[in-house]
Amino acid sequence: QVQPVESGGGLVQAGGSLRLSCAASGRTFSGYAMGWFRQAPGKEREFVAAISTSGGSTYYADFVKGRFTISRDNGQNTVYLQMNSLKPEDTAVYYCNTLTAFGSRQPRGYWGQGTQVTVSS
Repeated sequence: QVQPVESGGGLVQAGGSLRLSCAASGRTFSGYAMGWFRQAPGKEREFVAAISTSGGSTYYADFVKGRFTISRDNGQNTVYLQMNSLKPEDTAVYYCNTLTAFGSRQPRGYWGQGTQVTVSS
């Protein structure tokens, strides 16, 4: 099983950038498609982005297309989320998780503590 630990969140002004990291324990990390999710106050957790096991394929929720980029380093057991042109509506706790399948948008494993992203207007 993969246990994720997210980091890199913070407070940023609208239009700014942040890079989130997800360090995942477990020798089988490279065998899992990975995803980023987020949960805003009072809302359900939602899918943000996904990356295939090799990192060669990615896809995004419509509301982050063109602004966010997901990547991974299997040698470091780490997944990243580069977030540019941030908007106040991006404010949320961000989580990573393994996916049931690359195209599923469905989390399969343990949730970490997440990392808070706050975008001020």
